[in-house]
Amino acid sequence: MKTRWILGLVTLSWIAAACVTIHIHFPAAAAEQAADRIIDGVWGPDDRRRGDEAEPQARGPASPVIRLAGQTLSWLVPTAHAQQADIDISSPAIARLEAAMSARHQQLRPHYESGAIGLAANGLIEIRDQNLVPLAERTGLRRLVSEENADRNNLYREIAVANGNPQWEPQIRETFARRWIERARAGWYYRDAGNDWQQK
Repeated sequence: MKTRWILGLVTLSWIAAACVTIHIHFPAAAAEQAADRIIDGVWGPDDRRRGDEAEPQARGPASPVIRLAGQTLSWLVPTAHAQQADIDISSPAIARLEAAMSARHQQLRPHYESGAIGLAANGLIEIRDQNLVPLAERTGLRRLVSEENADRNNLYREIAVANGNPQWEPQIRETFARRWIERARAGWYYRDAGNDWQQK
């Protein structure tokens, strides 16, 4: 009887610890999916097959004890589990930022394609070679880049706040920075962590 009581106490302690872990854990996979949805909204859908899509892994049947523990945990912490499983990008502020970035992209795209601008490893864009832009257009390009970067900074912050975890902003930014570069069109430039420009 005493052994069963101790086992129950240990199980409850494990469940309590799992609850805390779920609440503070950054949902990296969901953040990547959210980034991809927004990038598609800003740049437009790309019908090329992505080489970075992970194939689902086959899993064998779980033991009854593991299934019971999982069911108990889901029953006790449904809100925390939902928080881990998804990133909310449906707020009006996020929608406004995405719409503004999508409209601006029509003006920025020729500069991506010419190599005048590129994607940076910090989730922003930079002017790579202003000499590729006529002198009369350079001020306008600097304004576009500044506005785009302001919206990107606000987007990363708004996503973290909308999900009730402002401390996630650096992870949101890192996820977007990586996905902007990975999903860039062939011929576009990006700056890696070593600050070297490369062409896709």
